[in-house]
Amino acid sequence: MDKGNIAKENFKAGYNCAQAVVLAFKEELGIDAETLLKLSSSFGGGLARLREVCGAVSGGAMVLGILGGYTSPTDNVSKTEHYKRVRQFTEAFKEENGSIICKELLSGVKTDSSPVPDERTESYYKKRPCAEICEVAANIIAKMI
Repeated sequence: MDKGNIAKENFKAGYNCAQAVVLAFKEELGIDAETLLKLSSSFGGGLARLREVCGAVSGGAMVLGILGGYTSPTDNVSKTEHYKRVRQFTEAFKEENGSIICKELLSGVKTDSSPVPDERTESYYKKRPCAEICEVAANIIAKMI
């Protein structure tokens, strides 16, 4: 199964959008699932359901950071190159989906920014594009790495 389908299935299994994407790259990242899930748990629903930057985008940025991020605060060359890669990812995501902002991606879907997650029902999955958005994000990352 390709990374996009894995991310899509992860979301359908109940993981948030960031977790779904990050977990799809578990083998490449060399980090255990529990750590990855905890690391990405805050970013669902556009950061704790605030509906800001899409969690799938945040998850993709985390993958890029773990695989090729910088570590020295004074290495501006590495920092610049990493930021360029993250921007390449976000540009491709935006081209495919029209935005990187959760509330814009969910326009037309009744949402709120309450910290209480919506119940994952069949109706929830039918009206939200989130599983497919996770698929797109993971496929873009897979092509980049």
